[in-house]
Amino acid sequence: MPASVRLATTHDAAALHRIAALTFPLACTPHTPASEKESYIGEQLTESAFGRHLDDPKRTLLVAVDDASPELIGYSMLTSGEPADVEVAAALRHHPTIELSRMYVHPDHHGDGTAGRLMAATLAEARESGAAGVWLGVSEENVRANAFYAKHGFEQVGRKQFRIGDRVEDDFVRERPL
Repeated sequence: MPASVRLATTHDAAALHRIAALTFPLACTPHTPASEKESYIGEQLTESAFGRHLDDPKRTLLVAVDDASPELIGYSMLTSGEPADVEVAAALRHHPTIELSRMYVHPDHHGDGTAGRLMAATLAEARESGAAGVWLGVSEENVRANAFYAKHGFEQVGRKQFRIGDRVEDDFVRERPL
């Protein structure tokens, strides 16, 4: 199924929440308790949180839309500016930088090219921002995501921690030049 990618609008906040609630748990480790995933979704991935992200000039959200229906089947979010995490900042080689803070595709569309189209559009937006490089954090245990990012030129340059509830999980920091 072909998908098109476009910039998200404020009208997409509810649909962004729905796709985020579906896809975020897929990126978590098998050890992450369901209650922590649900709590994170209820705090960080709500419709109102996406509304704030869409109004934030430091963030750019893109959505992948199934051309056969109006449903969102994926999204990405870029966050401009240097990272606050000192370990991440020390690991990065390309400045100015922009973070690929979220990128998820509906599981029914894994392997159909949607993620590649979304990544291409996201990297184009990152270049347009004037950044020299783009970075992301991804769970060390997420083999599929790590392979995808490596395929798209993201090299492992460091490590960081990701807090989800009371848990701290280990992430790779990956970066690529633009």
